[in-house]
Amino acid sequence: MVVDDDPKVRLLLRRCLETENYRVLEADGGDAVHRCLDQDTVDLITLDLNLGVENGLTIAAGLRAKSSIPIIIVTGKGDIIDKVVGLEMGADDYISKPFHIREVLARIRSVLRRSETRSGDPPSQAEPVAQPTGDRIFRFADWIADPCKYQLTKVGSDVPHILTTNDFKLLTVFLENPKRVLSRNQIMDKISGQEWTPYDRAIDNQVARLRKKIEPDPANPTIIKTVRGVGYTLVADVTQSEF
Repeated sequence: MVVDDDPKVRLLLRRCLETENYRVLEADGGDAVHRCLDQDTVDLITLDLNLGVENGLTIAAGLRAKSSIPIIIVTGKGDIIDKVVGLEMGADDYISKPFHIREVLARIRSVLRRSETRSGDPPSQAEPVAQPTGDRIFRFADWIADPCKYQLTKVGSDVPHILTTNDFKLLTVFLENPKRVLSRNQIMDKISGQEWTPYDRAIDNQVARLRKKIEPDPANPTIIKTVRGVGYTLVADVTQSEF
């Protein structure tokens, strides 16, 4: 489903997607979105954030609260805050306007591929973390991580810090490769083994979520740093002990 209040944009996306044998529904706002969902099955939604008097983020929040349909946010090129908020809200990717239709197609294929993989797996909380070699506990910054128990605790505290399974997978990759610059491709291979494209922003989204949970100030990270044009690196000292 293409959600945009500009009929020219909807027509452009519809024609290009139908050429690739996708069946496309159109909606110009929240009411039309819900009518479509009541009447049909939707595998993915592209959602413009600027829908006249409506805010696309509000629609995204309502959708995510009720379903796990993949959402790709479409936003103005300079709307960085909207991008971040949308991704943290649960959107699967974002596309900046003006966009190239080949980029849109690549991102749609990538998100659909991930969605199909997830739908064939058990719920995320039951997914096992990739087991490290041997039983080890990692210590870094003010944290203690036990991958075998999926537990993360603050130094000096006995209360586990809540991480999703996917967050712990990502953290484990960084802990096993401290102070090494990892490309998005390498990270994706290590945590999922899925095919990756240069347009895929799933790793950026996941790193942003992980930073919110472990960084003292996620806006100015001191544990996981971005290496512009390459990927990410965990810069904190890491020690490990076997038990």
